[in-house]
Amino acid sequence: MGVKIREIIPDQAVTVVELNDLAGRSVAVDAYNILYQFLSIIRGPDGRPLMDSRQRVTSHLSGLFFRTLNFLEAGIRPVFVFDGKPPELKMRTVEKRTEVRAEARVLYERALERGEVEEARKQAMKAVSLTQPLVGSAKDLLASMGAPVIQAPSEGEAQAAFVVASGNAFASASQDMDSLLFGSPRLVRNLSIVGRRRLPGRRAYVEVKPEIIDLEKMLGALEITREQLIDVGILVGTDYCEGVRGVGPKTALRLVKDHGSGERVLEKRGVKLELEVSQIREAFLKPRVSTEYVTSWKEPDYEGIKSFLCDEHDFSEERVEKALQRMREAFSKERGRTSLDSWLGA
Repeated sequence: MGVKIREIIPDQAVTVVELNDLAGRSVAVDAYNILYQFLSIIRGPDGRPLMDSRQRVTSHLSGLFFRTLNFLEAGIRPVFVFDGKPPELKMRTVEKRTEVRAEARVLYERALERGEVEEARKQAMKAVSLTQPLVGSAKDLLASMGAPVIQAPSEGEAQAAFVVASGNAFASASQDMDSLLFGSPRLVRNLSIVGRRRLPGRRAYVEVKPEIIDLEKMLGALEITREQLIDVGILVGTDYCEGVRGVGPKTALRLVKDHGSGERVLEKRGVKLELEVSQIREAFLKPRVSTEYVTSWKEPDYEGIKSFLCDEHDFSEERVEKALQRMREAFSKERGRTSLDSWLGA
């Protein structure tokens, strides 16, 4: 779910851009985050996901293939970072999410039985679970597309932040703000949902564009350190702790600035968390990451992509052929630029 600090991010730290403004940039994409988006959004009116003839879910493959193609056409070089084993601090959150999804699945089935289509779709989106077979099929597709895949030892967002901080990508891409707490110099939001987006529970739509959040500008405008930003997150609640009841991001920011640290805030308010603030802070400052990874693309295996999508998962051959032609043109366009060698790791 991520830490809820969007409302305290100052305007001067946020730049709204067009997709093409990121041309020539390498972006470290939080793969689990984007796959959850596709699995939630790409569904029928009654909430049923796309499936092949063997009843295997393909919503994530459709979203991943066509959205990655859009990135390539815009000149963006995505690097997909996958989660590893969750840290022990996160296990309670993982368990709670599992319970919420199980409950949503029950409510989904009941809504279908009653013929309540809107409610069914709403519960179906809450019930989304990213299983290992789904992750495996996503990696197989990306491999045939020539996309770089990084397997994080633990948190994908932490690994993506490390890749960016190391100068091997321009920004992290995720809807969650945790990337900033993990130290990503820049975070791109809305990258995978560019275009018209339906407002929850309404038939109205809004235009969504990518926004880049600059960590240094954000900290400077708020007049806090990264450690204090993490403390704000801890007070609000992160995947590692529930936070302090009744304390939102604005209040948390004020308290941290007044008292200097999360520990002093808790001491002044007479509140004790289940975990020490220093332990949670350390999880953001020194997460487990890998230093061995590749960020360059390979030439796509066009026939392999077609076989995987059409023969294996029943995608429309005509639609995939048109998409592959667009992919060829995108790579051909890059061949006319000096940047192609860096794309392909030459």
